[in-house]
Amino acid sequence: MVKKILKKITPVFVLDWYHLMMAFLAALIYRFPSRKLIVIGVTGTSGKSTTIGFIARIFEVAGKKAASASTVRFKIGEKEWKNNLKMTMPGRFALQKFLRQALNAGCTHVILEVTSEGIRQHRHQFINFDTAVFTNLSPEHIESHGGFENYRAEKLKLFAATSNIHVINEDDENAKYFLDVPARKIITFGKNSGVGAFELQMLGSFNQYNAMAASAVAGVYGIDLDACKKALEKVKGIPGRMEIVSQKPLVAVDYAHTPEQLEKVYQTFSSGNPKSEIKNPKLICVLGSCGGGRDSWKRPVLGKLAQQYCQEIIITDEDPYDEDPLEIMQQVASGIDPGQKPNHYRMVLNRKEAIEGAIAMAKPEDVVIITGKGSETLMCLANGVKIAWDDRQIARDALGAAK
Repeated sequence: MVKKILKKITPVFVLDWYHLMMAFLAALIYRFPSRKLIVIGVTGTSGKSTTIGFIARIFEVAGKKAASASTVRFKIGEKEWKNNLKMTMPGRFALQKFLRQALNAGCTHVILEVTSEGIRQHRHQFINFDTAVFTNLSPEHIESHGGFENYRAEKLKLFAATSNIHVINEDDENAKYFLDVPARKIITFGKNSGVGAFELQMLGSFNQYNAMAASAVAGVYGIDLDACKKALEKVKGIPGRMEIVSQKPLVAVDYAHTPEQLEKVYQTFSSGNPKSEIKNPKLICVLGSCGGGRDSWKRPVLGKLAQQYCQEIIITDEDPYDEDPLEIMQQVASGIDPGQKPNHYRMVLNRKEAIEGAIAMAKPEDVVIITGKGSETLMCLANGVKIAWDDRQIARDALGAAK
C-alpha cells in the first residue's frame, strides 16, 4: 500500500531517474556481464516466450551453450527452473544476476524476453543487446501506458538501444515503425521472406511465425535453415502455450489473455476455419480476465470472441488482484449479445470448479479450451495474497475423476 501511494505522489521524472540509476547500480554490482555475452532481446505482444524457447532449442542443437529468460522459465545450459515471479521480465538486479550466472556457467548466448513495462522501468538499460527481435503488436497494457502509441513507443526503445541487428516480422502492420529504426543489419521474416514453413508438432498457425522468427535469428549466428527445421520439428511444446493435456476430449491450456491471442487460439480449433486442425468440434471455453486495474477495455471483447467461437462458455476468475472478481466476470459477460447464439453462458467464481465443470460436460469428440494463465503457478488475489495454481494439473485431476 505504501509503495502504491509513493508511486502516485512521486513526480514521473523522479521515478524515471530512480529506475535508471537502479539499472546502472545493478549492472555495476554484477560487473556488466552482458559485455562478454551475445544477448538477444525478443519483444512484441504475442509469441515472445515460444520464440525464445525455439531459439534456445536451435542453439542447443547447434552446440551453442545458451541461457534464456521468459514468462515461462529460466534456463542456463541444461539447468532449468520455472518463472514463478509473476513478472515476465525480472527486476534489474535479478536480471543482471541472471546474466552473470549465465556467463559464469560458460554460456555464450542469452535470449531475454523484453516487455514494455520493463523498458519503461529501464530494465533493459546497461545490457548490451546484440540483436532485437519484433514478433507482432496488438493492443495490450493500454491503460497503464496511456494509449497504444505509447505502448508501441516503449517497444521501439529496445530497437533504439540495439544498433547491431534487428529481426522484424514484416507482415505485422506495425512493422514500418520498427523498420525505421537504424541498425547495422535489418532482417525481416514473413509469408514472403523465403524462411519457409515447418512441420511443427505444436498446434496453431501462429507458431509458424514464431518458428520463422527463431530461424531468422539463428541465421544471424551461422545456423542454416535445415538445422533449424530439424531442431524445431522435434519440439513437442512450450509449457502453457497451446499445451495439450488430453486428446479425448482434447483439452488445451493456453496463456492467451488478449483479444488477438484468444481469437488465434479459438481459430485453431474452430469448425468455421477451413485451416482448423480439428474438424467440426464443439468448443467448451473457460476464460476470464486479469484484474489489478489493467486493460479493463478488453473484457467485453473477450466475451464477444467467446460467443463467436465457443458453443459452451464458462466465465471464471483469473488473477483479480485488488479488483472485485465478480465485477470483472460481469464485464466479460457484457460482451455476449443476448440476441445471438450461443447466448447462454455460466459464471463460476471458483476457477477450479469452472475447469472441472468444463471437463465434466465434455464428450470424447469435444474440445475444452482453458485460457488466461497457461503454465503460471500462482494466482494473485487481493492485498498481495498469492496462492499456488496450475490450470494443467487441475485439468488432469478432473480428467482422472471423470474416467
